[in-house]
Amino acid sequence: MDWIPLAAEKQARYEAHYGDADERAIVRRGNAAYAAGLALLMAGDPAAGGWLRRAAARWRESWDAGDGREAWGRPIGALKASLLARDEAAVTELARWALELDSATAESPIGRYAGTLALLSLNRWHEARHVAVSLSERDDFPHDVAAALAAIAAHDVVAYGDAVESVAASFVTRTDFLEDVAVADTALVLNELARRREIEHDLSVSAVLPPR
Repeated sequence: MDWIPLAAEKQARYEAHYGDADERAIVRRGNAAYAAGLALLMAGDPAAGGWLRRAAARWRESWDAGDGREAWGRPIGALKASLLARDEAAVTELARWALELDSATAESPIGRYAGTLALLSLNRWHEARHVAVSLSERDDFPHDVAAALAAIAAHDVVAYGDAVESVAASFVTRTDFLEDVAVADTALVLNELARRREIEHDLSVSAVLPPR
């Protein structure tokens, strides 16, 4: 994959989204910025961080522009982008914001996912494990993602390695990616959280970069 031209295409899409700054337009700008950031990250380009931070900012802004109900993908996306950018100040701010939205106790599994990411980002391991375990008991949330979250919280090296490899491998068979940028970003984000626990896993290149 030639990541630089792909990043340039997504950067152009970001710049093309102008006009009325309504909720959906802001989300689309966030999507384009995240896609550009992922492509640059895969290319090893230091500009990746700036585009990931743009994505986080746009998704956070889009929440305020809408009614916020059931839009859990936005705090999740903002946290993921900030974690990949290794923007610690933004991670802390966004994690606290996500918890203020009562994400950790949300009925929706996606809401609880946002809460677990937030708790792990703030090193609140015990609370994060409790919410992750509740996710693992549901049939409407990926079991390997829940297992990886719980393993990070518990500092379980073996369980984490098995779970994150399963998450990464699941991306290989996927055909639907945000903005068509085929990157196993969930596995990469999990590894960023695992790095905080010093249990990050060496993901195989074939799993992280799925074939097109």
